[in-house]
Amino acid sequence: MTTRFDGATQCGPHLASQPVSPTGAKRLSARALLRTTQHSLTIFGISAVALIALLITRPDLANKLGNTLHGPSIAQAIEAMPDAPLSAAAATPAPVLLSAKEKAMLASEKQQQWVTDWLSKRYRVAGDAADMFVSTAYITAHEIKLDPLLILAVMAIESGLNPFAESPVGAQGLMQVMSKIHHARFQDLGGVKAALNPAANIRVGSLILKDYVTRGGSIKEGLKTYVGAAAFDSDSGYGSRVLAEYARLKQVAIGKKVPVHTRAVAVTVPKPVPAQNEELASL
Repeated sequence: MTTRFDGATQCGPHLASQPVSPTGAKRLSARALLRTTQHSLTIFGISAVALIALLITRPDLANKLGNTLHGPSIAQAIEAMPDAPLSAAAATPAPVLLSAKEKAMLASEKQQQWVTDWLSKRYRVAGDAADMFVSTAYITAHEIKLDPLLILAVMAIESGLNPFAESPVGAQGLMQVMSKIHHARFQDLGGVKAALNPAANIRVGSLILKDYVTRGGSIKEGLKTYVGAAAFDSDSGYGSRVLAEYARLKQVAIGKKVPVHTRAVAVTVPKPVPAQNEELASL
């Protein structure tokens, strides 16, 4: 490094002491840019050749690269598309046509829900328990060809939907079945101890009720036998109370607003007469 007498410092022995003109600076910049461009093109060309060679030797990579750059074809894209509506009109689903059986099932489900809600409020029973009682009554009624609302009416008057109800004369469960008399009917359901099982009690009670209605020729006569008053002139109002509850349930089942606070009067049940019951007579 040399130092001039005017105090300026030179950067090296190869630099001219005179400043470079603007034209010269432009020429130097152009040459540098040209040299950089040449080097870049050379590198790009080498890379392109290497990439082409790689794609030739690896066709699978070529296919993946093509799919990445261009995507699937139009035909492939259409096939891959879900069944989406192509217009506003197509977006509106076509009405579903239900068969008569499906309509009946939907109507039954709605009816059961109305009946369940009403009984749950009327007898202060938990919704889940009421739902189980009602659904079991409907299933049983369908199997034995009896109106489920009649079964539920008997159940309501007999026990107030209390599955653990027991009377002094031995009637048990929701439908107050005399398990000692009808023990044979519980044989396939776990024995007499199943009398307090809601499902078993509903089934046995419904079968007994169906037999009595069939033999009596009417619901009224069947109820009189069911309560054990067949040998009496009166059933102490039992049949009237069941039929009144039966009528209310019919209204509930068609969506009518029926008050839940109509009090169900307690029933005084006459003592059963052995001669009126074939199962009791066989003991």
